Amino acid sequence: MLYNAEISAGSLMLVESRRIARLLLTHPDRVTWFDTLKYDNILQKKSPATARRQARLIRNRLETLDELGWQMVADGEQEIALQILLAAAIKHSRLLGDFMRDVVAGHLRRLEHTLSPANWDAFLADCAQRDSIVGTWSPSTQAKLLQVVLRMLAEARYLESTRNLQLTPPMLHPEVLRYLQARSETAVLAAMELKQ
Repeated sequence: MLYNAEISAGSLMLVESRRIARLLLTHPDRVTWFDTLKYDNILQKKSPATARRQARLIRNRLETLDELGWQMVADGEQEIALQILLAAAIKHSRLLGDFMRDVVAGHLRRLEHTLSPANWDAFLADCAQRDSIVGTWSPSTQAKLLQVVLRMLAEARYLESTRNLQLTPPMLHPEVLRYLQARSETAVLAAMELKQ
């Protein structure tokens, strides 16, 4: 299976990701992990189910990084933390990485500076050719995925906003660039630098 819809559980979630990164840096055992989520409610969610779902997604993303990556998320300036979180999300979700490489980079190469929801539909049709699971996703799942991907791109400053979908690709922060290059993350760098 190339693709999954797990990304729909949340965007980059900077505040929550910083809290989870700080917790992971303490190397919590299973009991401490669940107690911190449930009793300390570090994600500040009303519903324990929402807290568990978001914490699982954030942890799965952060576990694609090493401790230095966690440190950059936990204590780095906002731009650095968001770019590292985007890198982790790309590593965790091929759907996001492929969208950035195939659609966003393609737009910029053709000097088209605005995305459209129709781009998402065409992209998912292409994905369904590579992985039949995509064709089984309901319209509401597809719409939720688009909403989350656009929010991530806006949070990481690749889009002006989720309303006008104007592309504003940022320069990667030198620390983020060094971190990814030192770990030979060429696919992630290609997605983030919008190279095909």
